[in-house]
Amino acid sequence: MTEQATQALVGAAQTARLAPSVHNTQPWRWVVRGDRLELHAVPARQLQEQDPSGRLMLVSCGAALHHALVGLAAEGWTAEVERPAGEPLAVVRAVAHEPADPHAMQRLQLLQVRHTDRRVVSPEPVPPGVRQALVDAARQAGARLHVLRRDEVLQLAVMVEHADEAHRRDERMRAETASWVGGDRPEGSGVPAAVLPAELPLTTVAERDFGVTGTLAAGEGHDTAASYAVLYGDADEPDHWLRAGEALGEVWLCATGHGTTVLPLSSPVELDFTRQALRRMLSDTGYPYLVLRLGVADPDHAGPPHTPRLPAEQIIEVVE
Repeated sequence: MTEQATQALVGAAQTARLAPSVHNTQPWRWVVRGDRLELHAVPARQLQEQDPSGRLMLVSCGAALHHALVGLAAEGWTAEVERPAGEPLAVVRAVAHEPADPHAMQRLQLLQVRHTDRRVVSPEPVPPGVRQALVDAARQAGARLHVLRRDEVLQLAVMVEHADEAHRRDERMRAETASWVGGDRPEGSGVPAAVLPAELPLTTVAERDFGVTGTLAAGEGHDTAASYAVLYGDADEPDHWLRAGEALGEVWLCATGHGTTVLPLSSPVELDFTRQALRRMLSDTGYPYLVLRLGVADPDHAGPPHTPRLPAEQIIEVVE
């Protein structure tokens, strides 16, 4: 059983390579020890200027943990998860095996097609039932999702404008962004030009201006049909950031299954003054971790390519 469990855990770590991360930094490392899979953060791939607290790094690691668990379930494994305070961030154990469940296999397939889409969304609004399904998915994964009203979306647009202006004025932030965004990204991390719009699309809430020209056709029209939501929770501590990442993975999986695109907006949570403004929008009932733009995918156009991934041998270690 141990050898079989070890192989399953290596496969789960491989699945976790598909997870989303801030600027595609992939700030995680996996160590497989028999029937034990350890998740570690990699501070060397943390955004020191935009994420000095490591909040977004741990949200990214939580998304990777979510993907690993989906991968295990698709292989028929029941897993137990410990989340220690500190390192490792999580320990996953494969404890029982049975024939794979078709629903679990379908969830894995959804992760394999999931991607970040910065194009203009279709003019069809996200159905209320889908929005509720996303709210439920976040709650089941240990966080909460607040879908913004129209007046709150306009407030968000102002926050994002202020956050982007602050970034543009900060030379160190601009330099950090330039080191992760643009070009072909042959080293396997970062955001390549192929997934960035050739020109910023017309949106109610501005997309992040990375300061580089992409090659992706942004699409026509204005995203008036887009929905915006805040992923948040009860506390603003590292264990909650990890849980938020797991919830992000579950919300994104649910959205993909409903033909809904997701675009994370991290700039409002990177700065103290906009993060506090978001908290006031939540009536001080929680702490914001990330903002999401939601839209109906355009069925007539294929999505953008997937962002590159680091080689498996760079992030997965098997200890004999």
